[in-house]
Amino acid sequence: MDATTIVGLVAILQRFKYPILIPLAAIEGPILMMLCGLGAHLGYISFWPAYICLALGDLVGDAFWYWLGYHYGERFVGRFGSYFSITETHIDAVKRIFHRYRVYILLISKVTAGFGLALATLFTAGMTRVPFPLFIALNAVGQLVWTGILMGIGFFLGTFYTQANNIYGKVTAVAAIFFVFLLFIGFSRYIRSRFERTL
Repeated sequence: MDATTIVGLVAILQRFKYPILIPLAAIEGPILMMLCGLGAHLGYISFWPAYICLALGDLVGDAFWYWLGYHYGERFVGRFGSYFSITETHIDAVKRIFHRYRVYILLISKVTAGFGLALATLFTAGMTRVPFPLFIALNAVGQLVWTGILMGIGFFLGTFYTQANNIYGKVTAVAAIFFVFLLFIGFSRYIRSRFERTL
């Protein structure tokens, strides 16, 4: 890759930095949201445009899993589900409580990391034919809260970096930020494993 190509890529990212967040958030939202909160504090991006694009992108991802469950359901679970933690056991567990509490599950699924079964919850919503307007409305409410929380965490962590007045302090701040990201990933996996042990 030559210098001209690199300069061109940087120019594209600078020009389309907010729209590009939409597909990226659909793929990996939580970590990206914390990073964007950090970037907003450091002045690389503006908070509210990033907030809107991140929330929209994550909702696009949710709609995709709903669509997949709605149209392909059991076939997808049987062939590819294990790669995405969408197994028959997970689907059955969600179904047992979904019919009675689906409104509450969809509403708070975002802010509880989906009880460790976020994709299974979205997928089951499609399989059980939850009306799409209801699905997207409840998810949007939870999404706005969830995006704000994660960006807020990243924004708050940015204060440690900006207040550090020497190289040692900045390295410590970066290590602390990295640790929080790892802690978040570990927490999500812990919730999933605890849930799976109760099945």
